[in-house]
Amino acid sequence: MDIEREKYYTPEASRTAQAVAGFMRRVYVWMTLGLVVTGCVAYLAATSPTVINALFFTHGMAPLIVLCVAELGIVFFLSARVTTLAPATASALFFVYAGLNGLTIAPLLLFYTQESVAEAFFISAGMFGAMSVYGAVTKRDLTGFGDFLRMGLIGLLIAIVANIFVGGEKMSLVISIMAVLIFTGLAAYDSFKWRRIAAASGQGDEIMRSVAVAAALEMYLDFINIFIHLLRIMGKRR
Repeated sequence: MDIEREKYYTPEASRTAQAVAGFMRRVYVWMTLGLVVTGCVAYLAATSPTVINALFFTHGMAPLIVLCVAELGIVFFLSARVTTLAPATASALFFVYAGLNGLTIAPLLLFYTQESVAEAFFISAGMFGAMSVYGAVTKRDLTGFGDFLRMGLIGLLIAIVANIFVGGEKMSLVISIMAVLIFTGLAAYDSFKWRRIAAASGQGDEIMRSVAVAAALEMYLDFINIFIHLLRIMGKRR
């Protein structure tokens, strides 16, 4: 082995690569568990007329607003306190969020056919998986790509708010197409970002377990948004 190659195959580099691989594996395990919780809660809620009526009909929009505020609160709290939270606390918050999100998306299982939901899920999984793997293995610096996507995300949020007041079916379709493109791109960027953070981190394993939960939440949000908006684009209503 020549000197140039030895620079890349030091014991320290090997340990770093193993640590990053372990971190990313933990992220995807947590993300998968979160999706399982969301799917189970959504299914149970959608098959319970009592729950559906209580959440979306009996009390108007109030329960949905409470759910959305609670979800946002968990996201902001977990993101802000990730390095100070115990892994068990971070994990509990993540699963609470996944469960609340299951309640929020339960109506989608009633509005769209089972075939549409399944098709959208598997296509979303394929798109997310491909882009996430790309972000995890690419040698390119995706920082500029991430900045571009964040600007696109701000524009998407503005379009969603505008659509509430002046939009229609065509604008909703355009918004969903934009969302699929943006969050698919974010799947690659977020994977790249967390891989780089793990490689550069000098934090202890205890802290990195909590950070892995925060990373899983971010990747989870990428997947969920791809799925929801893809379902709105291609889904067949009951």
